[in-house]
Amino acid sequence: MRTRGTILSAGLVALSLLAAACGGGNASEGDLGGEIFVSGSSTVEPITALVAELWGEENPGVAINVEGPGTGDGFELFCNGETDIADASRPIKDEEIAVCEENGVGYIELEIAIDGMAVLTSPTNEVACLNFADLYALMGPESQGFDTWSDAAALGEELGGTAAPYSDAPLVMTAPGEESGTYDSFVEIVFEGIAEERGAEAASRPDYQASANDNVIIEGIAGSPTSLGWVGFAFYVQNQDVVRAIEVADGTGSDCVEATEETIAGGTYPLQRSLYIYVNEAKAAENEALRAFLDFYVTDIGLVESVEQVGYVVLPEDRRQTTAGTWESERPEA
Repeated sequence: MRTRGTILSAGLVALSLLAAACGGGNASEGDLGGEIFVSGSSTVEPITALVAELWGEENPGVAINVEGPGTGDGFELFCNGETDIADASRPIKDEEIAVCEENGVGYIELEIAIDGMAVLTSPTNEVACLNFADLYALMGPESQGFDTWSDAAALGEELGGTAAPYSDAPLVMTAPGEESGTYDSFVEIVFEGIAEERGAEAASRPDYQASANDNVIIEGIAGSPTSLGWVGFAFYVQNQDVVRAIEVADGTGSDCVEATEETIAGGTYPLQRSLYIYVNEAKAAENEALRAFLDFYVTDIGLVESVEQVGYVVLPEDRRQTTAGTWESERPEA
């Protein structure tokens, strides 16, 4: 299974490359020092970690700490002014914006990639497709206490689940916890609409094995023959030998769709979201190394090569240009 390094030594790539990409920076190659601290989404962490590693191949003068406790935990640190960059697998929430404003933390939002969320089970489980109603019946707020798949049958049939009635097999759920942006995105896309119609809370059932660590989720799903859960698409791709993705339909009469890079990029797979980094404006203004790192991040090395290498979906060219243009126009100067 995939493991991720979190402490990376990084330095400045050739200044000519950075200057050409963004028109900023004054230091010569190898002159920069100091530290950069990135925290947040475990989904985005591999992208940022790889960008930092590639940047560090030229100069080891800047130490970059990249960690992935979860999007929510990352925004808490970021809005308290404790980090330079927040990795995020969802947009910042209104309540997080309020904390940032209260603490005087201005930020720049940069979209960096697209990710799908794969609904997973064991390779031995024969279920082929679940629509949003099925997923709500099995894992949503009204499924608390369901010990077998068949316990959800009545609710699934009531809601229009296409896979109901379900098998009389143990239902073992392993999925992201509430601190995870992957949790927030899944709940918003799959559960929120149904929950609002039924007057229920938009949340998953509370009685499951929850983790912000994608590898723990993979292990939990792989460990039960009739498991159910979800994880970011890239982690599914890296672990297809031990888990299987279930096709998904959104419940509006659409066909079941397999999670692939093509269906995610093409917009036909219903479980997908944008990935972001958030940059602390004040810290970027005072940290030349941070500005140079971000100059590098928004080049094709960061937004194309690194994204592809860790298994995510590259943004369409116009959206990559928007990201680079946003950084260029809002890039703080010392």
